[in-house]
Amino acid sequence: MKNVLAMVLAGGRGERLYPLTRDRAKPAVPFGAIYRIIDFTLSNCLNSDIRRIYALTQYKSISLERHIQLGWNILSAPLGEFVGVISAQQRINEQWYQGTADAIYQNIYTLQEERPDLVLILSGDHIYKMDYRKMIAFHLEGGADLTVAAIRMDRKYSREFGVIEVDRDWRIIGFEEKPATPKTIPGDPEGILASMGVYLFKTEILVKRLIEDARSDSTHDFGNDIIPTMIGKDRVFAFDFRQGDRGGRGYWRDVGTIDAYFDANMDLVSVTPQLNLYDPQWPILTYQPTYPPAKTVLAEEGRVGTAINSIISNGCIISGGSVKRSILSPKVMVHSYAEIEDSILLEAVDIGRYAKIRSTIIDKGVRIPEGLEIGYDLDQDGKRFTVTGSGIVVVPKWIKL
Repeated sequence: MKNVLAMVLAGGRGERLYPLTRDRAKPAVPFGAIYRIIDFTLSNCLNSDIRRIYALTQYKSISLERHIQLGWNILSAPLGEFVGVISAQQRINEQWYQGTADAIYQNIYTLQEERPDLVLILSGDHIYKMDYRKMIAFHLEGGADLTVAAIRMDRKYSREFGVIEVDRDWRIIGFEEKPATPKTIPGDPEGILASMGVYLFKTEILVKRLIEDARSDSTHDFGNDIIPTMIGKDRVFAFDFRQGDRGGRGYWRDVGTIDAYFDANMDLVSVTPQLNLYDPQWPILTYQPTYPPAKTVLAEEGRVGTAINSIISNGCIISGGSVKRSILSPKVMVHSYAEIEDSILLEAVDIGRYAKIRSTIIDKGVRIPEGLEIGYDLDQDGKRFTVTGSGIVVVPKWIKL
């Protein structure tokens, strides 16, 4: 795969994930106890033997860049392998990235330096396991100029995705960005083919179309502008995600909202998760500081540290508290008689004695005082914290309670 260059779009503001994105870029948001969201895309690349990777950053990128530096500096530079970071630098003009296509256009010099045959453009904020080699083989066999990865979704979600229309050979004959009345899959009136934001371009075609788009009055976005323009002009195909799905269950999640983020995390604590984190053939890599093992404590009768259907990270101590269907990131402390249920606790959260937490995301470094209840009175919670329409409470990092 030395002729493939991956470019990961990792500069989004992530406004719908606020307050988790108050101090960090969306791809840097912790996920699944020990990971960052971007780890899934980067792991897909390495597991697919793609070892020339650039992450394009822009907003609140310090923690993301630090994470990549510490956790992904694992490839061989003498062999031409790298996971590099390119910060937005206004190289072409005085504007920051105006859209997904503009982000690549403003770094077009990188394509000229690396001279790949193919460019794989990825999003840094999706959770899935995919073998990109299958998509590359499909692209080459069909002589495609552009291949777009596609997944079946219920038509009710059409306003959230680019919707693809294909012929019997999976050549794209129509593409609409977030349509209210989408074209459905033939024979499946309740299903649509949704774009996953995974694009594989022939480099010379990509450069040509980016230059044309930059000179036009457009939103400079792949979904809104580049793909529709290429249909009928170039050989544009869709690739069925099921052919490259390494999880085998069709699992792909855009965790762009608090509710979607919460649900995807909770998927991991189900008895048989759709997303398997324990597959040694397709490991999800990340940076992990050295912490001691997790520990539960039985200090005295009636004060038992327990965890049921939960993920418990290194450095955690459950000292006489109860944890159910929850995710505990490293260094979380749960004190005696505290109750945690259906919640996500990020790094170094400290839960005081007799506190009760339900359906809540608590960001890094928060100390919950003794006896405090969160997730039981949403009207009261809404006066201090973010509460979603579905009733998920989000406590921002480092807040003093």
